[in-house]
Amino acid sequence: MNAPLHKEIPSGVLDAAQALSHATQQWDRDIVRQLTDYIQIPAKSPSFDKEWSEHGYLETVLRNAAAWVEAQKVEGLKLEIVRLPGRTPVLFFEIAATRAASPQTVLMYGHLDKQPEFTGWRNDLGPWTPKYEDGKLFGRGGADDGYAVYASIAAVQALKAQKVPHPRIVGIIETCEESGSYDLLPYVDALRPRLGEVELVICLDSGAGNYDQLWLTTSLRGMASGMLRVEILTEGVHSGDASGLVPSSFRILRHVLDRLEDSATGRLLPASLHCEVPPDRLAQARATAAILGDEVYKRFPWAHYDCGGSTAFALPTTTDPVQALINRTWTPTLSVTGAEGFPALKDAGNVLRPYTAFKLSLRLPPLVDAGQAVQDIKKLLEDNAPYQARVTFDSQGGATGWNAPSMTSWFERALNDASQAHFGAPCGYIGQGGTIPLMNMLSEGFPTAQMMVCGVLGPRSNAHGPNEFLHVPYAKRLTAAVAQVIAQLPSTADAQAQTATA
Repeated sequence: MNAPLHKEIPSGVLDAAQALSHATQQWDRDIVRQLTDYIQIPAKSPSFDKEWSEHGYLETVLRNAAAWVEAQKVEGLKLEIVRLPGRTPVLFFEIAATRAASPQTVLMYGHLDKQPEFTGWRNDLGPWTPKYEDGKLFGRGGADDGYAVYASIAAVQALKAQKVPHPRIVGIIETCEESGSYDLLPYVDALRPRLGEVELVICLDSGAGNYDQLWLTTSLRGMASGMLRVEILTEGVHSGDASGLVPSSFRILRHVLDRLEDSATGRLLPASLHCEVPPDRLAQARATAAILGDEVYKRFPWAHYDCGGSTAFALPTTTDPVQALINRTWTPTLSVTGAEGFPALKDAGNVLRPYTAFKLSLRLPPLVDAGQAVQDIKKLLEDNAPYQARVTFDSQGGATGWNAPSMTSWFERALNDASQAHFGAPCGYIGQGGTIPLMNMLSEGFPTAQMMVCGVLGPRSNAHGPNEFLHVPYAKRLTAAVAQVIAQLPSTADAQAQTATA
């Protein structure tokens, strides 16, 4: 779609109150309804839906988003669905600059693919049954992060409504992020000539420490995942006949995992999976711990039970807020996210099982190379198998983490101005334990760009798990804050003048 440009480009400063009012109206009038429809579509990422192309759910949510963007009739906007053979499609949009002779580009990013259903949803909720309650829109994918394309365009509309000049803006909305974005790099390469000189990246696919201020993500952990399988028999046998002679495949698997993790503490043993925490990130963790306190760990849905008339809660690995932040952002960890080879409890007889398989998900510190980590893990787990059992680790890929570049003075000022204007509090800085492969790609491709990585996944929003919700009041303010940061991006001339003055 091609929309006409203004004949004249007026200048001005964004009025924060008007921007928030515009964003609020857009969310209330249209975006919540769009996301309600989006949640109902089980557009699972390719890793969780091998027949994604035949099912057509990813195609549906992408086309719906594209139709909505086109319907906004944003001045100077061009949009297309880009397709490469055998890959998930992406939505690409471009909005012409309204600043005279501006070579700058803002790149906006989000995704529309979703995690699978998972279990444990509240009785009146479900992954594909949206429900709006007390400002929260429940359902899979709304917060992670189907809202991104809608909020991005709404932020641009807030600029347009006040005729505030802006740089060129492009957007990439992918459908493979929850599978590790393995389809994204070919698209970035194909689109690179059209991306331009990226000065600012806005990624709406991250979290927030609370709902009381704007939060900037300063680091992302990497990831390595794969299937660890131990085979000791070709078929199951009577446990009374064989146990004690045939070693348990589960025990062998436990023994192999002991090479990787200290089960008493959860510490991963290989030194190659660790890195030093940069001093500035440690200082930010201390500042964030002072803001959030014990909410850093209390925000999780801990198991609890009655203990002599009082309620006992399960405990975290640490109750020190600073260490808790470091543990979830700069410390490598292992999670077992799936298992195979086990019958359901109601079907479990007295049979020694022939094999045990676990799906392993390892989160890696931001500065650890994921490719090398996968090789190290495979060698560690497979070599010298106990009892000469068949032990295999089949990698399902990895993604190197990301550590944000140093902030320029304008960017730091713009973030704080936006946070104060829309939340009444300064911007907070927090590392995230999740992985967004695109950020490392973009940092390498655009080393001077500033990275506004933020999102709506605050306390108890529970992305990937049951009862995921989008905090709509926060999303409205985040939308307006994004518009304000774009408005404060200095023109090339202004930036050169500031540099000369300095």
